[in-house]
Amino acid sequence: MPNILLIDDHFVVRSGLIASLELESDLRVVGQAERGEDALSRYADCSPDIVLMDLQLPGMSGIEATGALLAAYPEARVLIFSTFARDEEIQAALRAGALGYLQKSSSRDDLLTAIRTVADGHTSLPPDIARRLDTLSAEPDITPREREILARIALGNANKEIAAQLGIAEDTVKQHVSRILQKLHVNDRAQATAEAIRRGLVTV
Repeated sequence: MPNILLIDDHFVVRSGLIASLELESDLRVVGQAERGEDALSRYADCSPDIVLMDLQLPGMSGIEATGALLAAYPEARVLIFSTFARDEEIQAALRAGALGYLQKSSSRDDLLTAIRTVADGHTSLPPDIARRLDTLSAEPDITPREREILARIALGNANKEIAAQLGIAEDTVKQHVSRILQKLHVNDRAQATAEAIRRGLVTV
């Protein structure tokens, strides 16, 4: 049963979402907040499986809150649920670590599908948005840390070895590897190595 944390500054929107989502037997809303600044503390309190994050928030934006949340909790799974669908904002949200993006004008079925998909750790984008982003950039936005890990994956290093080399926790490496696979649209480390070499992200 995916547990959901809602971050939205409109009380009516939060109330409507809670009423709608809790009609589903496999979904449960465990927390809510109206400001991006509260995302970290509420996440710590609720330990949700997915964060449903508005983009336009007072103070810290949804993009900033997503980045801060992922920096503190690499395992966090964020679905941006916004009125807007501007390409630069979608790209910024995905760069910050969000796994999905959906407009508030979408159907209830689309929202439920996106929530379940992101809660399972998969990327969720409407087909039209995915096509637009593909035309904007054919290359994945791999962070410097992910490049470091990719280079070591290409050398055949295991997660434990990478963690020791970089001075980070093995679980953190696992989270980075999962995101690398998602960004490269591959299923395993061998495919990630081949794709990274093809794209010039690493050299062997």
